[in-house]
Amino acid sequence: MPRQARKKSISGIYHIMIRGINRQVIFEDQEDSKSFLETIWLYKDEMKCKIYGYCLMKNHIHLLMGIDNEKLGAFMRKLGAKYVYWYNLKYNRIGSLFQDRFKSEPIEDDKYFLTVLRYIHQNPVKAGLCNRVDKYTQSSYSEYISPTEKQLTDIDYTLGILPIEEFVRYNNEKNYDKCLEAEDKNRLNDKDAKKTIVKISKCNNASDFQLLSIKQRDKFIRKFKEKGLSVRQIERLTGINRGVVQKV
Repeated sequence: MPRQARKKSISGIYHIMIRGINRQVIFEDQEDSKSFLETIWLYKDEMKCKIYGYCLMKNHIHLLMGIDNEKLGAFMRKLGAKYVYWYNLKYNRIGSLFQDRFKSEPIEDDKYFLTVLRYIHQNPVKAGLCNRVDKYTQSSYSEYISPTEKQLTDIDYTLGILPIEEFVRYNNEKNYDKCLEAEDKNRLNDKDAKKTIVKISKCNNASDFQLLSIKQRDKFIRKFKEKGLSVRQIERLTGINRGVVQKV
């Protein structure tokens, strides 16, 4: 079936979600996160766009940005290509890292703009990675709270809608917002699951695991299942296709 045409934003503001292929981890460490943010910086300046919010999760990314409709596709292609080249070089891997099509939704009013920004900042809390938005270091929240002269996030538009005191209250408010859900609920904490994978396989990241022989790979996958890891979690943390994991 042909893909549906992407909805264009009248305002030029979009919420974007990018996910790792097969839900695999795309940020193994702080260096990976730094490289990705530096790549956003590069094309932000080149294409004259605005970054209103972001959050880097282990296997997906949320962006809230302002950009000309005609430039959005080019921005995302350049961002993905440059980061994947860097990542593949670092981890001695080949092939795609991201799912082939990013998700996006147009933002046409200030109310939904604030809802999406709160959703992005609360992503780590709802995923159980921390208990407060200010405890997560890989999001734009800190740039709103402690702005610097040169930073990735453009905060003036948001704080023109909500003063900083209201912004803090709003972003910490309990809610049931759902915006471009990544649909990655797990039975086990990712941190503990990754420790289990490393302990059993001696592979420190998904790229190392993918270099194993099929016999070794399948043996380890069976052990992961015995330890209580779900099929979806093994798929995401190792980068191995779900169909393969299910059959093992």
